[in-house]
Amino acid sequence: MALLTNKRACSSSSTQQSKYDVFLSFKGEDTRNGFTSNLNGILRHNGINTFMDDELQRGEKISTELIKAIESSKILIIVLSKNYATSTWCLDELIKILECKKNGQVVFPVFYKVDPSEVRSQKGTFGEALAKHEENFKYDTNKVQEWRAALNEASNLSGWHYKNEYVFNHYFIITIKFYY
Repeated sequence: MALLTNKRACSSSSTQQSKYDVFLSFKGEDTRNGFTSNLNGILRHNGINTFMDDELQRGEKISTELIKAIESSKILIIVLSKNYATSTWCLDELIKILECKKNGQVVFPVFYKVDPSEVRSQKGTFGEALAKHEENFKYDTNKVQEWRAALNEASNLSGWHYKNEYVFNHYFIITIKFYY
């Protein structure tokens, strides 16, 4: 898959001009029309240039454009929600994000209505989703193992556990502006 074999250098704020300040990775059906679009609006209202996948040009390959957006963002935010792991697209995006983290980009997870331990131990909906992926990818077990490792790594990053929207948004903006 192009997403996993593309080894172009990820952006580093000290060596390359970033196109976006923040890239938002999220499961659309869980958060697009609520939390993530509100977060996107708040970031933009505060002068932070964000990328959400609804900005893609029609007719372009989504995977290529998403890779470019991830690589050219200063900060990568992963909104880990209940159904995030059901999407192979989100999981491949997560692998790319963590690859870019190794090259100096800032990565923050947001645990939206899920406990970080559920992501880390891959229990509940995360465990169910990965079990289904193991069935669907039984001839490519390395793929599912990469996703498991990526979820584990993301769950161990310092980030936010969403509890109160007002407090979350205020603290979040302050932190993003610090890295921005």
